[in-house]
Amino acid sequence: MSVHHMEITGPGDSLITARQAGLLACDRCGRVHDAAALACARCGARLERRDGRSLQQVWAWLLAGIVVYIPANIYPMLRTSTLLDQSESTIVGGAIDLFHHGAYGVALIVFVASIVIPIGKFIAIGYLALSLRRAGFLSAHSRHRLYEVVEFIGRWSMIDVFVVAILSALVQLGSVATINPGIAAVSFALSVAFTMLAAQSFDPKLIWDAGREPS
Repeated sequence: MSVHHMEITGPGDSLITARQAGLLACDRCGRVHDAAALACARCGARLERRDGRSLQQVWAWLLAGIVVYIPANIYPMLRTSTLLDQSESTIVGGAIDLFHHGAYGVALIVFVASIVIPIGKFIAIGYLALSLRRAGFLSAHSRHRLYEVVEFIGRWSMIDVFVVAILSALVQLGSVATINPGIAAVSFALSVAFTMLAAQSFDPKLIWDAGREPS
């Protein structure tokens, strides 16, 4: 059972939330208490009913992530210097170059991790925040699953930055060839961090408070 929500079968096999049943779960250890409890009897953590600032924090971090994601795609992610040439490549340009050189799998990974996943997270977090105020096309169960997916894939969004860091460390051949991260690497890392903070700021209990799932 997730510590974020609990379901109890009521009369007629209908499902009610823990809040409706007068129960409260500890966010730290998961122990269930009476709604009047102030601190967890197991770990001593303060019991929080709802985070009233959650939605404002989500929008703030999400907008910040979108803002810094724009220069991450405009400015170069990687700067390569050799004896004869100096080149710069953006995220999309790097994926295209990898594709042209036959590294189809790596190109696909970079494209998915740097373009598809970040944009998908923006859309998913924005939808979850909006669905708290107006009816959505997903049930509460599905929205909670979506929230868990967003939290899970957040750690994989840094693949592009890891690739740049590894290349920069390995390809340092003095005057022959060097690879250095571009300004886009910083912007992309900040975008990933901000969207992760947006997801972590989201209080999933609010999904069940919306109460739009049919019984």
